[in-house]
Amino acid sequence: MKDLKYLVSYSMPLACVLGLCLRDYWTFFTPIFAFVLIPILEIILPIQNENLSNNESVAKNKSLFFDLLLYLNLPMVYGLLGWFLWSVPWANYSTAELTGLTLSVGVVLGSNGINVAHELGHRQTRWEKTLGKLLLLPALYMHFYIEHNFGHHQKAATTEDPASAKYNQTVYSFWVTSMVRQYVSAWNIQLGLLKKENAPFFSFKNDMMCYLVLQALYLLLVFLLFSTQAMFAAVLVGFIAAVLLETINYIEHYGLSRLKTKSGRYERVSEIHSWNSNHILGRVILYELTRHSDHHHRAHKKYQLLDCHETSPQMPFGYPTSMVLALLPPLWFSIMNKRIPEAMKP
Repeated sequence: MKDLKYLVSYSMPLACVLGLCLRDYWTFFTPIFAFVLIPILEIILPIQNENLSNNESVAKNKSLFFDLLLYLNLPMVYGLLGWFLWSVPWANYSTAELTGLTLSVGVVLGSNGINVAHELGHRQTRWEKTLGKLLLLPALYMHFYIEHNFGHHQKAATTEDPASAKYNQTVYSFWVTSMVRQYVSAWNIQLGLLKKENAPFFSFKNDMMCYLVLQALYLLLVFLLFSTQAMFAAVLVGFIAAVLLETINYIEHYGLSRLKTKSGRYERVSEIHSWNSNHILGRVILYELTRHSDHHHRAHKKYQLLDCHETSPQMPFGYPTSMVLALLPPLWFSIMNKRIPEAMKP
């Protein structure tokens, strides 16, 4: 019965359904739920830092329940997105309603789309990786798969990593630098892979080019099936989801850095190079993404098996609460800078 707690991850899509059905001020319920109600509950609810026993880990690793929870996000996300875009031309939304629903669907695409895509992108089977890429498609962020798996996990907590926030860098600056540098990095990685396989630029092995085509076809399909306004809404929804991802990237490694060894190379990535959070609500809603330290320690470990490492730097709040605090840089710096190990500070 304890495993049913992960059904809470569907609360975000449910909040979005309420907005689509009830309209009016309910269209803003999803972002309010995500960034007001959840942070309040995270402060109230106790922290849970227990780890699984070996027997529990073996049982949960074999359980199909945890995988099905991920797979169901694909029809759920596309269903909500399709419902919203289909309704844009004829529903006569007010400007406020259209704004609220765009934000709401964007939040769902970030939490139940990109976040789940991240988990599936680390799986071993090709079809699960494909499901992950399909969830990245409406966010127009398919390059994330290449940069994250072949770039970020090798360079995390270094100056070479676009997705690791520097000490005293604001989240607003990070949005720009991370988005631009990750896209450039993804292309550099792709070109390196093509060269390694001796494949031409214009080939099906050029995933980055395929991603561009697929994303363009997606927007063209939205335009042809619905309207120009729906196509612009689709772009905004994708942008909101991407901003949410980058805000999470910001808090995951903020200010942490890997030291260089005598050989001039960076020390290996370990559990001390990512922020950990054991706040239960953020854990289950984000499929244990908040146990990010263990994820970097063992990247292919399934979300339900991730452990808490006491040696990891601990966040004072859950990820949803921390995302809100990051929007207030002076407050964020005053809380987080003193928690960064002295050896890692510039």
